[in-house]
Amino acid sequence: MADTRRRVKVYTLNEDRQWDDRGTGHVSSSYVERLKGMSLLVRAESDVQNKLAVLGSLLLESKINPNTAYQKQQDTLIVWSEAENYDLALSFQEKAGCDEIWEKICQVQGKDPSVDITQELVEESEEERFDDMSSPGLELPPCELSRLEELAELVAASLPSPLRREKLALALENEGYIKKLLELFHVCEDLENVEGLHHLYEIIKGIFLLNRTALFEVMFSEECIMDVIGCLEYDPTLSLPRKHREFLTKTAKFKEVIPISDPELKQKIHQTYRVQYIQDMVLPTPSVFEENMLSTLHSFIFFNKVEIVGMLQEDEKFLTELFAQLTDDSTDDDKRQELVNFLKEFCAFSQTLQPQNRDSFFKTLSNMGILPALEVILGMDDVQVRSAATDIFSYLVEYNPSMVREFVMQEAQQNDDDILLINLIIEHMICDPDPELGGAVQLMGLLRTLVDPENMLATANKTEKTEFLSFFYKHCMHVLTAPLLANTTEEKPSKEDFQTAQLLALILELLTFCVEHHTYHIKNYIINKDILRRVLVLMGSKHAFVALCALRFMRKIIGLKDEFYNRYIMKAFLFEAVVKAFLNNGSRYNLLNSAIIEMFEFIRVEDIKSLTAHVIENYWKALEDVDYVQTFKGLKLRYEQQRERQDNPKLDSMRSILRNNRYRRDARTLEEEEEMWFNTEEDEMEDGEPVLLPPDKSKNDDEIMDHFGKFIERKKLKDGDEKEVLTKSTLTGRQSPSFKLSFSSTSSGSSKSSLTSQSASSNSPGSPGSPGSPGSPGSIAKSTPHTAAITTKGGLIGLVDYPDDDDDEEEEEEEEDGEEKEPSAPLTKKSRLGS
Repeated sequence: MADTRRRVKVYTLNEDRQWDDRGTGHVSSSYVERLKGMSLLVRAESDVQNKLAVLGSLLLESKINPNTAYQKQQDTLIVWSEAENYDLALSFQEKAGCDEIWEKICQVQGKDPSVDITQELVEESEEERFDDMSSPGLELPPCELSRLEELAELVAASLPSPLRREKLALALENEGYIKKLLELFHVCEDLENVEGLHHLYEIIKGIFLLNRTALFEVMFSEECIMDVIGCLEYDPTLSLPRKHREFLTKTAKFKEVIPISDPELKQKIHQTYRVQYIQDMVLPTPSVFEENMLSTLHSFIFFNKVEIVGMLQEDEKFLTELFAQLTDDSTDDDKRQELVNFLKEFCAFSQTLQPQNRDSFFKTLSNMGILPALEVILGMDDVQVRSAATDIFSYLVEYNPSMVREFVMQEAQQNDDDILLINLIIEHMICDPDPELGGAVQLMGLLRTLVDPENMLATANKTEKTEFLSFFYKHCMHVLTAPLLANTTEEKPSKEDFQTAQLLALILELLTFCVEHHTYHIKNYIINKDILRRVLVLMGSKHAFVALCALRFMRKIIGLKDEFYNRYIMKAFLFEAVVKAFLNNGSRYNLLNSAIIEMFEFIRVEDIKSLTAHVIENYWKALEDVDYVQTFKGLKLRYEQQRERQDNPKLDSMRSILRNNRYRRDARTLEEEEEMWFNTEEDEMEDGEPVLLPPDKSKNDDEIMDHFGKFIERKKLKDGDEKEVLTKSTLTGRQSPSFKLSFSSTSSGSSKSSLTSQSASSNSPGSPGSPGSPGSPGSIAKSTPHTAAITTKGGLIGLVDYPDDDDDEEEEEEEEDGEEKEPSAPLTKKSRLGS
């Protein structure tokens, strides 16, 4: 097991000046050949909690640069900048590890490990560097009222140069200068010396920009921090001073909802609040000076919060009392609200913790009974308290949804459905008083996380998905769908106000998510409770977004291509509501129109046979006049092709055989398929030699080619002519396409014979024999004898269709004459067909 002294968390400062957690690992220092120097290396640990890195991968590889300033903060932090606006921090688990690495850094840079910051050197002009290095240190003027202007100028002149900033900081530290300045501040206030107060403002602001932890620790101490804030009240650009101290001492009150016995913890809370106030309210906005010069101030606040959470978590007496009062019926409403607000802020602070510490934090809260406590709070009438409790619940769900699911399933064994935690959440979503349903949207997101199978765990003995979804559909789904069912009892929605419409849209969104992810649980519920019929009532809503939500729900169901759903839809004639909404929408080209057409187009493209037949047989008369898109005519064509296959099973069988044979090259496989197809005895052949039909079987040739011609005609109608057909206003009067077949086989000699044929196309557009005739969708025109070229080549038997071959003209002439040409040479043997 790795040494915990070297266990660290890597942080980087993002563009918003917030620290991002980059992962946990173990730090070491060694020489890296590629970087040509001693470097800090952090390798990811084998911690299952660490999801940000792969085991053994490098989280950090940073050369210890002699010119980089490293800072040690609060005994367990090392912070430095590798480039402009790129700050790094290592947070150590133990102080000993921090001291060890700090010694390595100081050793490389030739510094004394007792310092908290190494010398900072950046590029300066040669003259500046010579001047700075030649002077042993920076001498500050005496801290007197008459020298304040001189000191302010010195601070301003030192800020542009990193080396001078460092020397100024060291001088301020060594001489205890800050406390002397704050004493002078009291003198200036007593004398109402405005000019001196303005100089002090500039001096203190400049000290903040030195970005020095040691100076911050002095300035933010209990005895100094209020005076520092007082100095920052006298901004020379303002006509009147600010009143920050008055706000902090009189307006802002520290409330101990539970008495804190640890004085260090109490002082840390006060300090963090005041420093946060300085950062947010007192100091100038970032546009006035460089924001990255305050990185140490951000770090100070961040790590203070981490420390506060850790200290509170370790105080078992404090947390025990907190949860006892939260769940105590005798606790008054005001007190409970304060307790809830504290717990909410406590959870917010926990977001700054490292993953393993955050895990420990939420486990502690769970053991203390936070979920039962939230159940009590959510049952209260106070809206603000419930809102705070919802925020706390969201922290828990986002962190560990499985923990919440386990609690509600155990709870169901003891309590009624009405008081289950998850049903309370659903009820608050339904009863959200906000007209915009802001709270309901948040709660719907939490429910979605809880019912998402993607974050559910599976073990050897049980599956969380199966158990929880069975629980949810048995105990909770009826609560979720209650508003939907109550509002769709008639042919139109009973309530059409905007808030109800928004709520129904949220419920439909969650149900649509369930359709996609819950398979048989939601399927059984929809079919048994007839949910889709009730949802489609909302297609008549005056709110377009509600109608679209209902349509999206049905589209998700159809998209599954599940025949159980399809039979349910057909049996209940559920397309009626969609077709009605489509017709009522008229010629308006809007989102509803497009969404409905897309759904029918999906049915056509995916060739969902049962739904295609249902739509055409029941709704074709209502849709046949829609010609601005070809979707419905395409559906009709699909339907007719489907009927043809049903009426002529031999064609469907031949089509299947040809489809299965395509691109096959094994002669033995071809023989087996062909024997099944022709169902006749054939002479054996050597590899590559054509098999000829015996004379007594030549009479079947016309019949075979006739069937084959029908198949090709149907195939071309479907694949080649579909687009051409769809451009016509009616589905009748199509001409059968001409075609040419080429059959190739191998022989030792190069013998070729040709057989030409023409598909009959003389049927009248509306005649019973035409393929497009609505009166006889299953009938197919008879073909004249076909002509084929039989060639031997390469040992492969191929089927090729040439719709634009030169022979078309000759075939057209033959069609006009109405003559049937006999083959130039009688077929005495039958070719083996394959493709």
